[in-house]
This record gives sequence, structure tokens and C-alpha cells, in this order.
Amino acid sequence: MNFFDRLHDRIRTVDSVVSVGLDPDPSRIPDHLQEHDLPRWAFNRRIIDATHEHAAVFKPNAAFYEDHDGWRALEETIAYAHGKDVPVLLDAKRADIGNTTRQYAKILETVDALTVNPYMGRDSLQPFLADEESGIFVLCRTSNPGGADIQDLELETGEPVYERVAALADLWNENDNVGLVVGATKPEELRELREQVPDLPFLVPGVGAQGGDAEAAVEHGLADGVGLINSSRGIIFAGENQGEGFASASGQAAKRLKGRLNRYR
Repeated sequence: MNFFDRLHDRIRTVDSVVSVGLDPDPSRIPDHLQEHDLPRWAFNRRIIDATHEHAAVFKPNAAFYEDHDGWRALEETIAYAHGKDVPVLLDAKRADIGNTTRQYAKILETVDALTVNPYMGRDSLQPFLADEESGIFVLCRTSNPGGADIQDLELETGEPVYERVAALADLWNENDNVGLVVGATKPEELRELREQVPDLPFLVPGVGAQGGDAEAAVEHGLADGVGLINSSRGIIFAGENQGEGFASASGQAAKRLKGRLNRYR
């Protein structure tokens, strides 16, 4: 089975479309974990234990692991998540050309899916697109305000750049392994993109700390029941001031988000 088939089964098993973002900001890790050999791994392990029953995937963001100990922590995190039968989507926004992008694509031997950046065109994504078993989520309409600087630019055809990206991703989906990253902070655009590409699953960030529209995220983010609604800080730092009880608070936050989203499924 390819990634989206496996994701479909995972969603059914846990009755959840929640993506738990594992972004362990070192400055926010509880004091009692700071003396561990790998504090980020110690933090993630407790988050995974507390939330895996409610997680369709875990989504570590590569930015929080880009040093020697960080990569070690990420390796441990991926292995532990897989031990809980939870797929791992690495949010790394990779793409380049030639041998560089082929090197980037090797991460798909370790994780189940990856976010990629389409700015350099199809050849920069070809090694990812060719991997039939893994999933890729193409950045399309992001949830940050500055995304409009480029994504909203109008082409000669009258369509904005983000709609052209969606159309291209649909064409590139020859192996049924492509999804889109579409933020929850613009619900009308979510709806329009779903009409444009009815079969592509969306990864929808922005529902947690960014306050995006949960109902729209579910209604338009899922394709035949498959898609992901991500929360990172809203889950993993739900118990930030609770000392050793931080993980339990994260588990409750993940459970609440699952229940909230399931009302609209």
C-alpha cells in the first residue's frame, strides 16, 4: 500500500485526522527534562506516549532538529512513533535540482511522507514524485500572512499562483502519492481548492495556535475521508506550566481536538 492507503487505514483505526506536530522548541522543554542526554527526544517520547491514540500522524518539523543532537533526537522520535504504528510526516519543505534533490529524497527511506516546495518546478520534485510508496505534500496556500506576497499574485490567465500550483500538483499525481498543504486560516480558499482538485488530500495547518477554521478544515481538507489537520504548539505545549504533568495535558489537548474535528466529519 502507498502512504495514502496506509493513512486511510490509520484514520479508521484511531478515528482521527489529527496530525500532531512535534516541534520541541528547546526553550520550552520542561526543566525536569533538560538534564537528559537528548532533551528533545525525552520530550517527544512523552508526547508520543500521551497522544498516539489520537494521532493519525506525527509531524516533526525539521527546523527543530538541525544540529547534531537534534538529528539524533529525530531518529529516535521516528523509530518510536513507528513502534506505536503511527506514520511520520517530516515537515522539511524540501526541493532542489539534480543530485541535490536526489539526496534530499533519501529521507523517504526513513519517514513515510514529506512536505516539498514547488517553487523550482517539476524536475526539483521528480525524485519525490517517483517514490510510489511515500507521500508528498506540496506547499500550495500557506497559513502565514506573508504567503500572499507570492501565492496571491495573479497570472496572465487570471488565476492566482496558488491555484496554478494546485493544478500542477494534480497533474503530477501519477502515482497517487501527492497531497497539498492548504492553511485553515482562509476557509473560502480551502473550499475553492477542494472544488478544483477533488481527489488530493490536504494537510491543513493553522487550526491550533493560529486559530484557523476547524469546520472548514474538515469539510474541505479531506478527500474521500483522507486528509490531515495539524496542531503543533496547541497540543505539545498545552501543559507548558504543569511541570511533570505536561504530557498528560498534551494527551487531553489531542483528544479534545480529535473530538472537535470529528463533529464535522
